[in-house]
Amino acid sequence: MIIDLRKFIRTEQPYWDELEQMLTRHQRDPYRRMAFDEIKRLHYLYQRASADLAKLDTYATERGTHRYLESLVSHAYGMIYGAQQKAVRFAPVKWFWRTFPGAFRRRWAAFALSLAILLVGGIFGGAALVIDPEAKAILMPFAHLLLDPAERVAQEENAGEYDRLKGSKGTFSAFLMTHNTRVSILVLALGMTWGIGTVVVLFTNGVMLGAVVADYVRAGQSLFLVGWLLPHGAIEIPAILLAGQAGLLLAGALIGIASAKPMADRLRAVVPDVVTLIGGVALMLVWAGMVEAFFSQYHAPIIPYGIKIAFGVAELLLLALFLRYAGRGVEIKD
Repeated sequence: MIIDLRKFIRTEQPYWDELEQMLTRHQRDPYRRMAFDEIKRLHYLYQRASADLAKLDTYATERGTHRYLESLVSHAYGMIYGAQQKAVRFAPVKWFWRTFPGAFRRRWAAFALSLAILLVGGIFGGAALVIDPEAKAILMPFAHLLLDPAERVAQEENAGEYDRLKGSKGTFSAFLMTHNTRVSILVLALGMTWGIGTVVVLFTNGVMLGAVVADYVRAGQSLFLVGWLLPHGAIEIPAILLAGQAGLLLAGALIGIASAKPMADRLRAVVPDVVTLIGGVALMLVWAGMVEAFFSQYHAPIIPYGIKIAFGVAELLLLALFLRYAGRGVEIKD
C-alpha cells in the first residue's frame, strides 16, 4: 500500500495526541471512573492507532514515529485489556466505620480467646499478690507501683495545683503512644511463634494488671484505682486485646486447625483482617495516650473522681457500641 507519509502523519497526529492525553489522565488518577462514552472513545482511538502502526511497519525511515506509536499502542492495550486487579482508592472514613469493626466482628472468637488469656493472667496476678505480698516487686516491675497505695494516693491528692507534667504533656503522650504501639505490634508479631509468644505477653500483662488491682483494693483505694485507670484503660486495654486477636488469627492460620488448605492460602485469607485490626489498634492507642497524659494523671481535687469515672465508662460504652454495630447496612461515600 502506497501512502503520502507526511499527510498521513499530519492527519493522524491529533488522534494520537488525544489517546496519549487519555492515557496520561489515567496514570495520574488510576482510581477515576470513566464514563461509557469515554471508554468507547478510548477503544476507538486504540484501534485507530493500532491500524496506523500496521501501516507504518513498512517505512524503515520513520523509526522514531514507529517507536512512539508502538509505545502508545502498548500502553493503551495494557489499560484496556490488562489483567491487573483494579486499583482501589483507600477511603479512611469507610475503613474506620465499616472495615475495622467488620473485621473485629468477623473474628470475634479470636478476641474472646485473647480476653480469656488476659483474665486468667489477671486472676493469677491478683491471687499471687494476696497470697504473697512480698512478690510485689516481681509482679509489678514499675517504680511508681511499688509504693504503698495509700502513700501514693496521698502524694497525688496533696499535690494541689502543682502540674508535674507541665511543659511535657506532649512528650509524655507521644512516649505512651509509641510504647504501647510497639507492645501491640509485638503481640501481633509473636503470632508467628504459633501463638505462644502472643499468649505469654497477654498473660503477663494480665498478671501485672491483676496484681495492681489487688494491691489497691486491699489498701482500700478502689476509687483512686478506677479513676486513675479507667479513662485511658477503657481504650488501651481493649487495644491490647485487639492486638492479641490479630496475633491469634495469625497463629491460627499457621497452625491450620480444622483447615485442609495450604498455609499460604490460610495466611492470605487472614492477612487483610490482621492488618485492619492492628491499624485500628494504632488509632485507639493514639487516643489512649492523649487521655493518659492530659487527663488520667490528674486526680482529685484537680479532677474529681466522679468525672474521671464517668468519662471512662462513656468511652468503654461507645467503644463497645462502635465495635458491635458500626457500619452495619450503612453505605459510606468517599
